[in-house]
Amino acid sequence: MQKIIDIDFCTLKFYKNYMITTIKEGVHVDKEQNEALIKIAENYYSNQPFVYISHRVNSYSVNPNIYARTSETKNLAGLAVVTHDYKAKRNAQIEKLFLHKPFEIFVTLTEAFNWADELISNN
Repeated sequence: MQKIIDIDFCTLKFYKNYMITTIKEGVHVDKEQNEALIKIAENYYSNQPFVYISHRVNSYSVNPNIYARTSETKNLAGLAVVTHDYKAKRNAQIEKLFLHKPFEIFVTLTEAFNWADELISNN
């Protein structure tokens, strides 16, 4: 791990090929939070491709309309959701329809890391 940032609605962990976000309990991720995440990611990764990994250990909601803007992030190679929760998996399957980049759902972080590394190496 290279860096950790804790902001009001989440914690972000940065690695070479991916960033992991853990959104806090009860948050509603909407345009404002999405813009903050995009700005942080673009600043950290500059022109380097990266994968966004959402580690869904808490209960929160996401406005799927944010994915239109997220899809415009040039160096975003893909998005992974990691969760054991059935409801979170179902929500992620719906969100997947809105993102125009590779989007996968995993049960473990290791699976997401492997997918991210493969996606970046093929990018």
